[in-house]
Amino acid sequence: MGLELLCVPLRLYFRPSQLGFISQKVLLTVRTSSRSVGSSRPVHLQRGAAGPSSEVFGQLAARRCLSTAVQKDITLFQHDRSGFFRLLAVFCGGQFLFWTYLAHFAYTGLRDTGRSSEKSRTSTALAGIWSFEMNLGSSAWRYGFTLGCMAIGAGICGLGVLFCRRSVNQVLLHRGGKMVTITTQSPWGAGHGRKIAVPLSEVACHAHREETTSFIPLKVRGHKFYYLLDKEGTVNNVRLFDNTVGAYRPL
Repeated sequence: MGLELLCVPLRLYFRPSQLGFISQKVLLTVRTSSRSVGSSRPVHLQRGAAGPSSEVFGQLAARRCLSTAVQKDITLFQHDRSGFFRLLAVFCGGQFLFWTYLAHFAYTGLRDTGRSSEKSRTSTALAGIWSFEMNLGSSAWRYGFTLGCMAIGAGICGLGVLFCRRSVNQVLLHRGGKMVTITTQSPWGAGHGRKIAVPLSEVACHAHREETTSFIPLKVRGHKFYYLLDKEGTVNNVRLFDNTVGAYRPL
């Protein structure tokens, strides 16, 4: 009933010839959208009709709602950076070994010089204007330096692991358009990363793919940080990506 009421002002405002032209435009749009999402049959409109009927508008609305209901699994995004993350793993491992050795040296090599008569005196580069006595072997300096080195090594490794687990290797839209599987990057190669299967309603993109310069931020409900889609990756179906994973949803 509501669709028929919407057709009344169209009949009053446009002439029959203009309505026929509008019908042809709608037919062309429907055919184009049906090719892009793999629809089986376009909606046919009759030429020279007095105006679009409510059945046509109902079919158009249903086709728009079912535009994400794909008939098979579709890979929306794919980008393999296994070589880069292998180098990142080697770098993080080297940094962890270096800072661990430095922490071991600080804990075992620093000596307490507080009982000696001559204390080490360190001056700044301001020609001795501000100087202070420093005992590197004291408990405060030794434990502080050791914990600091361990924290730096663990922080570098933690950032590397976090970046690897938040960089996306593949985004797969399952049949029916209700579920999405996100696969992260891995130093061991494509397909060996973490796989997260979530409903499409729990995935949101907080920035359009054309507005970002390096990464597309993808938010998943229940996860603290964003999943990053590299702009150098391949988006196989742009329109379907924008309507599913790339759409903004309040979470």
